[in-house]
Amino acid sequence: SLMAGNRLPTLQEKSPDWPRCKQTYTGRRKPGKRTERVNGSSPRPRINRSILRGSLSPPSLDSFLRSSPPQQRAKAAGVTDRSSSSPSPSPSPSPSPAAAEMGLEVPPEETNRCVRGCCRSSAIPLHLPPASFSLLSPIARGSESTVYEARLGGERAAAKKPVLSTAEDLDKFHYQLQLLCELDHPGLAKLIAAHARPPNYLLFFEFFEPPNLADKIHVDEWTPSVQEVVAIASDLAKALQYLQILGVVHRDIKPANILLDKDLHPHLADFGLAMFQKDIKRVSVENWKSSGKPTGGFHKKNMVGTLIYMAPEILRKDIHTEKSDVYSFAISINELLTGVVPYTDLRAEAQAHTVLEMTYTEQQLIAAVVSQGLRPALALPESGAPPTLLSLIQRCWDPDPEKRPLFQDIIDDLNIIQKHLVSNACLPSSPLVSKSQNGNIGVHHYQEALNWFNQGELFVKRTSKSDLTETRWSGCLDQSSDYHPTLSWGSFATCGRRETMEDTHFMLPHMSEEKNVFAFGIFDGHRGSAAAEFSVQAVPGFLKQFCLGTSPANALAEAFVRTDIAFREELILHQKSKRIIQKDWHPGCTAVTALIVRNKLFVANAGDCRAILNRDGKPFPMTKDHVASCLNERERVIKAGTEVKWQIDTWRVGAAALQVTRSIGDDDLKPAVTAQPEVIETALSADDEFLVMASDGLWDVVSNEDVLSIIKHTVKEPGMCSKRLATEAAERGSKDNITVIVVFLRPRTQFCDA
Repeated sequence: SLMAGNRLPTLQEKSPDWPRCKQTYTGRRKPGKRTERVNGSSPRPRINRSILRGSLSPPSLDSFLRSSPPQQRAKAAGVTDRSSSSPSPSPSPSPSPAAAEMGLEVPPEETNRCVRGCCRSSAIPLHLPPASFSLLSPIARGSESTVYEARLGGERAAAKKPVLSTAEDLDKFHYQLQLLCELDHPGLAKLIAAHARPPNYLLFFEFFEPPNLADKIHVDEWTPSVQEVVAIASDLAKALQYLQILGVVHRDIKPANILLDKDLHPHLADFGLAMFQKDIKRVSVENWKSSGKPTGGFHKKNMVGTLIYMAPEILRKDIHTEKSDVYSFAISINELLTGVVPYTDLRAEAQAHTVLEMTYTEQQLIAAVVSQGLRPALALPESGAPPTLLSLIQRCWDPDPEKRPLFQDIIDDLNIIQKHLVSNACLPSSPLVSKSQNGNIGVHHYQEALNWFNQGELFVKRTSKSDLTETRWSGCLDQSSDYHPTLSWGSFATCGRRETMEDTHFMLPHMSEEKNVFAFGIFDGHRGSAAAEFSVQAVPGFLKQFCLGTSPANALAEAFVRTDIAFREELILHQKSKRIIQKDWHPGCTAVTALIVRNKLFVANAGDCRAILNRDGKPFPMTKDHVASCLNERERVIKAGTEVKWQIDTWRVGAAALQVTRSIGDDDLKPAVTAQPEVIETALSADDEFLVMASDGLWDVVSNEDVLSIIKHTVKEPGMCSKRLATEAAERGSKDNITVIVVFLRPRTQFCDA
C-alpha cells in the first residue's frame, strides 16, 4: 500500500506526520509498540522557509538576523546574484526557471508530492509523466547510483538514478529529495525535477559539460591562475555558507563533486551524504542514551565521505559539523592551487619513494592525519599564491575544529585577497600558468615538451670536447685468470599499475668498441621521470669519457656524481629561462649500474634498486638499499643537516618525505640525499650463473630466493626470464613501475646440462 501510494486512514489518525515517517519495529521493544523514524532517527520537521526571509530564525541566528538590515540577511543566506551586490527580493522558492524553460508544469504544492507524501515542492515537479523524459548514455557510475545524460522536456539534463536495494536505500532517497527541495543557490547544482514514484526513482539536475573540477585539474592538466583559484574558492565558500545557515552539512566536499560552468563558476553537487546537522546530532544522542556509547552502526553511518578529504575528528569517528566541511574545503582549494592529489606527489598519479605514493594502508593514513598532523603538501609561495591565502588554508585545516574559521570569515578573507590581486594586476606577477608566444602552456605540458633524454645526451656531448680520453679497462686489469664469462642479456619494463612510466634502463654490450666491456643500468624516477630520462643518457656517456688511469669502480662513482650535478644544473637553467614558472618540482631517481670488464663485475648503487648474482645456486647481493630505515644512512642524513622523522610506516627524509637516502636529482634535499653510490666489486667464476638487476617494483614483492627459483623454472632466455619476473611481480600486487635486466654468464648449453 505504501509503495502504491494508498495510505491507511488508521495510521494517519495515529500519526499526523505519518507520510514523513517510516513505521518500523525495533529489536528492543515488545511487538505492537511502534517507533517512528526517518533514516533511523525521529521524524524530521520540515524547515521553515521564513528563516531565510528573516521573520523566524533558529536561536543561533536569531540575534544576527534581528539586528541586520534585509540586504545583509539576504547576503548571509547566500541569495545574492554573482554579478550584482544587490540581494534578490526574496529567497522563497518560485517555479523553477529551468523547469519552465523545459515546458514542465509544477502542480500546486498540496498535490506535488512524492509517493509517500514526505517530499513536497512549489517549484520542482516531483512526479513526471513518462513521456516527458528519456535516459541516454551513462555519464558516471557508482555503487549507489548511476548518472545519465537525459532529455527532459526536449532539453539536456543530468539524471541520477539511485540503486534502491533495501528499504533503507529508499529512505535515503526521500531524505535526499526533501533536502534538495529546500536548496536554491547559484553555487549549488540545481534540482530541476524528480520522479519520486515507482518503479523509476530519478533526480534531474542542470546539465554541466564535463569535466568536473577534479578531471579538469588531473586529466586535462589545467593550471588556473591565482585569480581563478581565489574566485572559485570564494564562490564555493558562499555556497557552503548558505548550507551552513540552513543547517546542512555536505560531508563529501572534494573537486570531483564540484561542477564548472562555461565561465568557470563552481557548482557543488552530489548531496547523497548531506544531512541536516540536527539529524546527525539526534542519531548521536539516541545511540548514547540507548547503550551508553555510540554503536558500531553509528560510527559506520557517520564516518562517511572520501578518506583523503576527511577531517581528523571524522577519522576519530566523531560526528560531522560545518567545521568538518571547512576542513574538506581547505584540502580541495590546496589541491586546486598545487595541482596535486592530496597525499600524492604528482599532478595525476602517486609517486614512488615518498609518503605521497599511497602504498600505505588506510589505517596508516588515518593514524598519520589524526595523531601526527599529516596534511597535503601546501602550495609554495613560489607558485604565486599570496601568503594570506596559504595562511587561510592552514587555518581551515587546523586539527582543532574550534580554531577553524566560519565560512563568513573565509568569505571576508577571500574578498580582501581578491581586492589585493586586482590592485596589483598591473604589476608583474607570478602566474601559476606559463606563457609563450602561442598562448598558455601548463607546467606539465612544458615538462613533457622538454625531452630529458636529449638533454642528457647533449650535455655529455658538450663536455666530451675536454681533454678526457676514452678508457681501455680491459687492457689494464689483472689478466691472470683464465675464466671468461660468456654473456647473453635481455630486459623487460612495464609501468605496472601506474599510469605513467618513470623507469628507464640501458644495455651497452661492447662499450666503446671494447669486446670485453659490458654496461647495464636501471634508473627509477620519482617526482617525475625527468631525472631518470636524463640519467639513462648521461651515465653511460660519462663512463665512456673517463681517462685511462681511472678504475672502473671510480669511473662508476664519478659518473653518478657528475650526472647528478649536470641534471641539477640543467634544471636550474630551465627554471631561470622564464619560459615556465615551476611550482615545486624536484625530480630525482635511484640508480643501479653494472660494469662487466673481462671477469670482473662492478656494481654501483644509489637508492633502492638492487642487483644480485646467482652464485653457486644462492643469491649473492651486489647492492645495499639506501633508505632512511637503515640506521647508518639515517645518521648520515641527520649529520648533513636534514630532518629525518617517522611518517606513516617508516623513516622519511625532509619535507618531501623521501624514503631513499641516495639519489640523482632531488635538489631540495641536497647534500644530505647524496648521489655518491656504493660500489661493490667481485671476480666472476664458473660458480656464477646469472646477474639480475631490477627497480624496486620487483623487489617490493619478490624475494631474492624467489627470483632464483623463478628463473630456474623458466626457459633460459634472458628476455623471457626478465618478462617472467616482471609478470610475477605484477601478479603479486606490485604498485610501482617494474624494470628487470637479466644477464646470463654462461653459454646456454651449460644451463641445459645443469
